[in-house]
Amino acid sequence: MRPGRAETTPAAAPDETVKLTIGRAAGLVGALALVIAWGSGAGALPDVGLWPDVLIVVLVLFPLTFSVVWLALPLRELRGLFLIAIALGALAWAFSEAGMDNAFNAAKLAAYMLVGFWFMELFEVLWSIAVVAAIIPIVDAFSVWRGPTKVVIEQQPGIFDQISIAFRISGEDATSKIGPPDILFFALFLAAAQRFRLRVAATFFSMLALLGITVAITAPANRGLPALPAVALGFLIPNADRLWQEIRAARGDRTHAPRRR
Repeated sequence: MRPGRAETTPAAAPDETVKLTIGRAAGLVGALALVIAWGSGAGALPDVGLWPDVLIVVLVLFPLTFSVVWLALPLRELRGLFLIAIALGALAWAFSEAGMDNAFNAAKLAAYMLVGFWFMELFEVLWSIAVVAAIIPIVDAFSVWRGPTKVVIEQQPGIFDQISIAFRISGEDATSKIGPPDILFFALFLAAAQRFRLRVAATFFSMLALLGITVAITAPANRGLPALPAVALGFLIPNADRLWQEIRAARGDRTHAPRRR
């Protein structure tokens, strides 16, 4: 690709910075506080049954938890994101050692999110993110059904409990869990949508909707399904036209690039 070519297409327009306003910062702190509060108080609520639990997770807990990522989008401009994520990981460990499970959960969420923001900066052009989004559903599906994720969940469930993000079920000690890659790629794709001027709101709600469908499918059988396909497709579907334009532009650049003798 020729230098600057990606910036001439609609999908890879110049970056549009989102400001961390006082209202946005307050919303971010409030969302994290509510995540912690729900984890602390959900056990005291009535046990409402399977499908009400599913609705609470899909319609309340997922939007609340992932709104942290949306509200935190301006933080992707920070320098040293990976180091900050490591510091948050150390803080999460301290919370765990102190028995502060809900603060531990929130700190893990923030750490994974910042790793996703940092990881996104490694991609210089939009089409490369589209390729990753097309590949990871296959990789994740294999990992869950036949690969290392299956081994960890079935043979070392304690490890998955420690690294996953938990959504406390009303009136029960049980939780619904998603793994670190699901948070990381949710943050990566949402940040990419913002950076390249794609459809940020549509991407956010599309990823949420497909995650919700995944939970609804898995709930009756009490079995896990790979969540990354939902996240990846939630990014690809609302932005398909612009991503295709970017891929075609990249192919055109290679076709018309002068050959070296």
